[in-house]
Amino acid sequence: MKIRPYQTQDELAVVALWENCGLIRPWNDPYKDIARKLTEQPELFLVGTETDKVIATAMIGFDGHRGWVYYLAVDPEFRQMSYGKALMREAERLLIARGCPKVNLLIRSTNKQVIDFYLSLGYVQDDVISLGRRIIEDLPSQEG
Repeated sequence: MKIRPYQTQDELAVVALWENCGLIRPWNDPYKDIARKLTEQPELFLVGTETDKVIATAMIGFDGHRGWVYYLAVDPEFRQMSYGKALMREAERLLIARGCPKVNLLIRSTNKQVIDFYLSLGYVQDDVISLGRRIIEDLPSQEG
C-alpha cells in the first residue's frame, strides 16, 4: 500500500470506502467532513492506495496539545494485511514531527473489533468521559 495525502479526485472513492466500512452516520455529512478537513491541515488527511485504488484513509489533526485520528478505514478486502497499522504509524510519525505528545481516539463503545485493534497497537483506555454537542447541523449534501 502506498500512503499519500488526499487529493480532490479521491472524494467519491473515499466516501464509498467510508460507506463500505460503516463509518457514515446520518448526522455527519461525509462530503462536508472532507471539505472541513481541507480547510485545516489538509496534508494530514491520508489515503492508502493499491494500484491507484483508494483502499484506506486516516484523517489526522493536531490542535497544539493533542493529536486526533478520525476516519481510519481499510477496505474489508484488504484487512489483515497491516494496512491500518501502517496508517496509524504514519499518523504518529506526522504528529511527532509536529511536537505532538499524545494521540487521542474516539471509538464507539460497542465497536469491540476496533477497540481491540487499537489495544494491539499499544493504545490504552483513558479514564475520561467524552462529551459532545453539535453546534452546526449537517443537512445531507447534494454531492455524491
